[in-house]
Amino acid sequence: MSQTPAWNNNVEITDALVKEHGLSDDEYALCLKILGRTPTLTELGIFSVMWSEHCSYKSSKKHLKTLPTKAPWVIHGPGENAGVIDIGDNQAIIFKMESHNHPSYIEPYQGAATGVGGILRDVFTMGARPIANMNALRFGSPDHPKTKHLLGGVVEGIGGYGNCVGVPTVGGETNFHPSYDGNILVNAMNVGLAQQDKIFLSAAAGIGNPVIYVGSKTGRDGIHGATMASAEFTEDSEEKRPTVQVGDPFTEKLLIEACLELMATDMIVAIQDMGAAGLTSSSVEMASGGGVGFAFNLDMVPQREEGMTPYEMMLSESQERMLIVLKPGREAEAKAIFDKWDLDFAVIGKITDTGNLTLTFKGDVVADIPTKPLADNSPEYDRPWVKQEPKAILGADSFPAPADMADTLLKMVGSPDLCSREWIWQQYDHQVMADTIQKPGGDAAVVRVHGTDKAVAISTDCTPRYCYADPVEGGKQAVAETWRNITAVGANPLAITDCLNFGNPERPEIMGQFVGCIEGMKEACEILDYPVVSGNVSLYNETNGTGIHPTPAIGGVGLLSDSSKMVTIAPKTAGEVLLLVGETSGHLGASLYQTVMQGEEAGAPPKVDLRLEKKNGDFVRAQIDARNISACHDISDGGLMVALAEMAMAAKMGMDVTLNGGDIPLHAYGFGEDQARYILSVSPEKADDVRAAAAQAGITLETLGNTGGDTLTFNNDITLSMSQLLDTHQRWMPDYMSID
Repeated sequence: MSQTPAWNNNVEITDALVKEHGLSDDEYALCLKILGRTPTLTELGIFSVMWSEHCSYKSSKKHLKTLPTKAPWVIHGPGENAGVIDIGDNQAIIFKMESHNHPSYIEPYQGAATGVGGILRDVFTMGARPIANMNALRFGSPDHPKTKHLLGGVVEGIGGYGNCVGVPTVGGETNFHPSYDGNILVNAMNVGLAQQDKIFLSAAAGIGNPVIYVGSKTGRDGIHGATMASAEFTEDSEEKRPTVQVGDPFTEKLLIEACLELMATDMIVAIQDMGAAGLTSSSVEMASGGGVGFAFNLDMVPQREEGMTPYEMMLSESQERMLIVLKPGREAEAKAIFDKWDLDFAVIGKITDTGNLTLTFKGDVVADIPTKPLADNSPEYDRPWVKQEPKAILGADSFPAPADMADTLLKMVGSPDLCSREWIWQQYDHQVMADTIQKPGGDAAVVRVHGTDKAVAISTDCTPRYCYADPVEGGKQAVAETWRNITAVGANPLAITDCLNFGNPERPEIMGQFVGCIEGMKEACEILDYPVVSGNVSLYNETNGTGIHPTPAIGGVGLLSDSSKMVTIAPKTAGEVLLLVGETSGHLGASLYQTVMQGEEAGAPPKVDLRLEKKNGDFVRAQIDARNISACHDISDGGLMVALAEMAMAAKMGMDVTLNGGDIPLHAYGFGEDQARYILSVSPEKADDVRAAAAQAGITLETLGNTGGDTLTFNNDITLSMSQLLDTHQRWMPDYMSID
């Protein structure tokens, strides 16, 4: 390459321009060392996005390496587009969760929609047909002036993309907290089904093999999206709308079908979606992964806008695009498939033995970068961090008893934290493809493995207030809760994906939150035998120096070998016996009772005894497998009384319950959030069998009462009609969203 490439050579690479691209002095010095010269503008842009926090994980990868990632059923762990696990019969589940936080705050509809589109591509690029979407959403206080607009736009964007592309959105979680006022979280998860002998990877191979661009044309949307996602917000962040991508779910559907049709042949050597950093990241990852070079003629890139520069083409994050390495001589066959699906198909280059990404445009070389140093020498920081001291454990006497327990339960189930999310999931097509066998609203979504008796259970969970109070315990609990939710439907938890959302890692206290959560997650994954197979890190979730609550969202996946054994949270008939699995101490620190009834967040969260989690969960799963249980619900936010109310509302049937907490005050016993607990609903003829099995296994089991009637009654004097409960539970969100 010449010392002074013609294209963009008129743009002087100044210190200010380097800073504008988010590179530190040390990082830019490393760029100069790798190149041996000053970069062109296009090269500077490539280094900028590849070494951004979003693409390089430079602040987090030191700690991510400590997470357990292996198990006999793990086929591919972190490092590929998505994680892959074995579910038997030559079938594999491929899944991942990613963030689209910053774009969704700036442009909620397109930000959320393209988050769904991006995670779909991560999964189907490996050869899987997407079978289920999930999401984990966090919004600011309902009183904040932007919250309603953001909630409405995000939900519409998720539904608009998922519904049109024909993949069911089967569950998720939605929470509100003031820490997200200036920085909402939109985490999208997808699960796909593949044949184990038809899994496709991204490492390029074969000198001279053609490199193919397929899908939509390249535009100017999304340029510097990855860089934007690697910086905190300021007052002018909403001016960044041009960096938000625009999605087209109808094109994505065509792209899925065309790629899967191509994958049914033997033409593909490697394939990668164009996600964050677009053509840059896909080409660098494919070339560096295979130890080869790519030579591209950018004149051949399909473009939908006139006058696009190499810089714009390489950094664009236009959606619905893929990069494929084909076997030589198969271009015409492959093109015929994409022509049939009315998608662009262009041979834009070939594999070389140079090890460089070499770009030409209008006859000039505009970039020539060694790919391996670009990928392998991305910065890895050991950022300073301070351990967060856990908050003090608060006894029940720190939380005044309410004057009216019935009114308190109504306020809890009707609060923004615990009210029905039906307004949200009614906007999602959760039954397209006809394999959804447990709809949203339960502990975990369940989707049948088409044409078999098997089913996949999926859950997304995190309790940020726990992570804020004690990152280590919060990290444990986030993993354990997905494990419990999957267990509660009868499935065997297999593996997780994660989406780790935190503030500015350059602040030692924020980095301490991250390190603490990772420590807790690691311990939980090891003890529960529940490895991490994929994930995403989203840092700089701050506005003007104020960070979000630490939010390590976990997406868990499990397997039901016999889907007919699945249970829901709804008891089936009157007269069933209600049993409580687990020990209750009445822990109210960092609880929703405290938040809803006192407007405070104080004290340590409940301790997570992971060995007890495993013991109790294994017992529950065994009883479901033996068909001894007709309904099951894990106990989490709001405690025992809220969980019982949720079961009653799901069944539209009352209960008569006796809460026998002994010396524990009734409000602590009823609303405490002790972990490792489940409520079982069991037919009278099976109750003694379950009690005997619990005694033999050393499981703490307490009889609570029976199902039936049209009231939820506690201790004979706390009574709520089912109609009153249901009305209160279902009313908040529709009323909130209907306010002008």
